[in-house]
Amino acid sequence: MMPGSLRIDPARLVARIERLGGIGALEGGGVCRLALTPSEKLGRDHLVAEMTALGLDVTVDAIGNIFGTRKARREGPAVLLGSHIDTVATGGLYDGALGVLAGLEVIATLNDAGVETELPIAVAAFTNEEGSRFAPDMLGSLVFVGGLHLQEALDIVSIDGKRLGDELTAIGYAGTGHGPKEIAAYFELHIEQGPILEDEKIGIGTVMGVQGISWTEITLNGRSSHAGTTPIRLRRDAGLAAARIAAGVGAFVREMGGDQVGTVGVLTLSPNLVNVVAQKAVMTVDLRNPDETLLKQAEARLAALIETVTDEENVTFETRSLARFEPVDFAPVLIDQVDETARALCLSTRRLFSGAGHDAQMIARIAPAAMIFVPSVNGISHNITEFTAAADLANGANVLLQVTLKQALPTNGEETR
Repeated sequence: MMPGSLRIDPARLVARIERLGGIGALEGGGVCRLALTPSEKLGRDHLVAEMTALGLDVTVDAIGNIFGTRKARREGPAVLLGSHIDTVATGGLYDGALGVLAGLEVIATLNDAGVETELPIAVAAFTNEEGSRFAPDMLGSLVFVGGLHLQEALDIVSIDGKRLGDELTAIGYAGTGHGPKEIAAYFELHIEQGPILEDEKIGIGTVMGVQGISWTEITLNGRSSHAGTTPIRLRRDAGLAAARIAAGVGAFVREMGGDQVGTVGVLTLSPNLVNVVAQKAVMTVDLRNPDETLLKQAEARLAALIETVTDEENVTFETRSLARFEPVDFAPVLIDQVDETARALCLSTRRLFSGAGHDAQMIARIAPAAMIFVPSVNGISHNITEFTAAADLANGANVLLQVTLKQALPTNGEETR
């Protein structure tokens, strides 16, 4: 069989997803595998077993990233496929897991066909991509590319008060190995997590890049007092200040328009009582834009908003950056290759930017990278009802298979390096 005619086994891919989805399963169909928890350890153990069964050389690095490598005719830069298997607390079966398991399906397809590649193919599962338990998100891939010092990452404390390095050791994934020393190309297959592809009835999203992300934690300090006896003019109401900032974020992102988005995802009040003016509020603001200049403008508007509101409400504030990543453009040659490959498979395509952060944006710092999106039903993700149809999963995996082969079996100098 010619490599160009190879296709993945859709039923086998779905079965892989369902088996991993049973680890940390939630009632209603979702999954909870927060990074470095016992349930994620079980997911990691399952993944390592799957890699080993496929004959891959499995290594784990010091931040817990897992790599399974298929040998080639010669040593050289690896074609790396990957994503993550950690989830948010109420996650679905496909976010992250698809990219890793489709990578294994690519390997299984090549094994079945007896195809020997010119370059090694490696599949990666990066640590703490979601950032739900440890900040920042994409932490494992960020350490892998040298963007965050290992010791600094190991010393990060989780939302439940646990040190990352201790948790990594506790689950047995503080490794001593390493991933590929050189990467020819990186591909990440992912569900879109948005509505565009489904709404426009497009089969494959060709991702041009990832928009910039700015996460800020704001702590507001006022004074608790009686809700009935304290005049408005004498209050130092941290809750009201937080509400005004939240409303202000909504107002200025609408005014900026375009691709600018903003989200207040966390808001906690203390003492959190119905008849007491809040003494303290802690909130987060998530700003995103594919244009770095506009993202900086949004950050400036947030800073001005905080100054104005806290002055008027007579509360003090502190801010802390939780994550800050500039927009990332993927490799044009790989973007074109994804497009061309999908069309050759008779699949419709659309170029778009990712609104969510992904490990691919970190790998793009050191190697050519690209992403492939498949539709999400109703645009829903980070939700137990997250779903992508089996046919769409197969389409994305077949594109992944063929672009991988174009890199790992290069002809006429087609590889990107």
